[in-house]
Amino acid sequence: MGAALDRDTIEKAYARWAPVYDLVFGRVFEQGRQATIEAAELHLGPGGGRILEVGVGTGISLLSYSRGNRLVGIDISAPMLRRAQDRVIEHGLSNVEALCVMDAKHLALPDASFDVVVAQYVITAVPDPEATLDEFVRVLKPGGEIILVNHLGAESGLRWAFEQGFSPIARRLGATIQVAELPPGPPVMQTLVAEIYGPDSARRKDVAAQIKSIFEQTAGVVDTDWSVKAPHANVALAVDNEKAAAAGL
Repeated sequence: MGAALDRDTIEKAYARWAPVYDLVFGRVFEQGRQATIEAAELHLGPGGGRILEVGVGTGISLLSYSRGNRLVGIDISAPMLRRAQDRVIEHGLSNVEALCVMDAKHLALPDASFDVVVAQYVITAVPDPEATLDEFVRVLKPGGEIILVNHLGAESGLRWAFEQGFSPIARRLGATIQVAELPPGPPVMQTLVAEIYGPDSARRKDVAAQIKSIFEQTAGVVDTDWSVKAPHANVALAVDNEKAAAAGL
């Protein structure tokens, strides 16, 4: 029941993010994405090979692979995969063999069928990481390679305590919470900042209020503060291009 609930929560969260995922996270994850692709292609060599990308999402990485590689992408989110399919069609990515809705823990794929399995920012988000890794090994050919890219949390201390407290809130509400340690200035021993990202203002404020409460109840925290971007009016200016050009602008 717990795993099913987690999967349902994950699916709903990615469905909300699908329309804006590339805009919000495209550049944030670019370095890790490119490093992953380089590692996969280094292992395969110039002849290329067959790659399974688990958690392919909107297919933002598909363009960066050499066309000599044959790609299969899976994801738990159908809305994300629809955007990936649009990308394949738009760019004529004939080396993409298939895009499928699939649970990483139960891969409907033959044994020993891929030279490389790539999973970017996936393994720490699945309900059962060990079973998921077992599936990666099963579909990998002998001598193949599994390439994982992930965010790693703290192992101890205040940051670890906050991350443990925040995780259930994030899973329940489909929000992403990052705890960042900033360089402290005297007499502060350590400064922590929690940044909350989510699809709507009301949900972000709800998560922020719960996190503030966790801060206040944690031993060693002497002060808490939070801020929310204030509503503001947007002003659109219409520029007369001819007049602007005449004025040298």
